[in-house]
Amino acid sequence: MQRPAKYASKETFTDEERAALDKQIAEIVGREASEERRQRGTEQDVGGAYNAAVFTSHLRTGRRTSMIIDPPDGRIPAITAEEQKKRNELREYSLALLQATDVCKNKLPACAGGKYGPPSPRRAETPPYYIMNAVVGSGGGAISRSDGPEDRGHGERCMAAALPDFGGFRRIVQSRDQVSMLYDVGQGQGWIRVIPITQAPHVAKNVRLWWGDSRGRWEGKTLVVDVTNFSPKSNFQGSHENLHLVERWERLDSETIKYTVTIEDATVWTKPWTVTHELKKQKDEDNRIYSEPRCHEGNYGMAGLLVGARELERAFAAGRGPNPATQCLGGCGGFAGGFADEGADANPLR
Repeated sequence: MQRPAKYASKETFTDEERAALDKQIAEIVGREASEERRQRGTEQDVGGAYNAAVFTSHLRTGRRTSMIIDPPDGRIPAITAEEQKKRNELREYSLALLQATDVCKNKLPACAGGKYGPPSPRRAETPPYYIMNAVVGSGGGAISRSDGPEDRGHGERCMAAALPDFGGFRRIVQSRDQVSMLYDVGQGQGWIRVIPITQAPHVAKNVRLWWGDSRGRWEGKTLVVDVTNFSPKSNFQGSHENLHLVERWERLDSETIKYTVTIEDATVWTKPWTVTHELKKQKDEDNRIYSEPRCHEGNYGMAGLLVGARELERAFAAGRGPNPATQCLGGCGGFAGGFADEGADANPLR
């Protein structure tokens, strides 16, 4: 989303640079896809067994070096002192849960600021703040504990859908008085959004909604949507009930829509910031595969994950397995999404 420091003075890539980056990325994720399966039963093997097609498939490099167009440097603005305090508290909690794992033993970047040691008594604590992924690892996912579904990442809980959304498929249906959008977040975690075209005010401030309250209007041929009233349990990069979005949906041609959104929360960022990207229309044949969201009902994966965690605890108690506090199966560094944390196999776009 934001411009890497090494591209600080560069707004766009040339076609040659994009081709070279695509080649480099394909080589990195290709190596990871084959190498991660060589040592069966390792944490990396188990973590990668879920679906390599998801984690090692990547779109072609775009023209822009950053989706952020304001501030002009293409970087997310500085966070407030209040937000930094929260992040520090969450980081300390995260490091406490990591300290007995190989992540800290091997001094991987995910343990930066932490130290290797015995399991922390803080494993019995609830997180200092409730957010979508309450136990935050280097990748923002759940780590090293599965006491209940709240410990797990929001993707595992079928709760990954959020606004603003910068990836995945959208089916847009327009009528005179409203615009309906189906968001396919992946793994059946889609959701349906209805944007009324109205001059009516937002709902009362005490009404809080998971994806906020949208109010649309037309400015020429551009759909402008104001979104407020988010739930305290909503989460976009640390922003919750104070998140305010102004979206602009502009049709550039019969195949392309430009989506631009200004993001504001004075409790999190020191100033608003704006992101843009273009959406391309798929062929009708490709569109036929999409249907209603279907993840949460029958989410047997979560039940199986928690049952497995209890079995690991019983095995450890009986002397048949390692202490679960020493294991980390997600968001723990090493390889993530096909890339290493650092070195030659790190993501060249980070």
